[in-house]
Amino acid sequence: MPDSPSNLSPAELTRYSRHILLGEIGVEGQRKIAAARVLVIGAGGLRQSGGALSRGRGRRHPRIADFDEVAAHNLQRQLLHDDAAVGESK
Repeated sequence: MPDSPSNLSPAELTRYSRHILLGEIGVEGQRKIAAARVLVIGAGGLRQSGGALSRGRGRRHPRIADFDEVAAHNLQRQLLHDDAAVGESK
């Protein structure tokens, strides 16, 4: 059965056209990526980036869970936070 673009919006078809062109992914693969649910445990510097990249690759529902607080000594790795967020929950 050939790939069809159902379940992907016109904007998603445009945004992820490079993925869709890859034989290993195609429309069906991009639909699976969009439908995937990802939970990243911990929002340290590297995991924050992973969560953001997950969304950028087309996952519609990434979640990040962290019960720590933003600390000044970690701000160089915290892309989502700044000095005003120190002491707040991640």
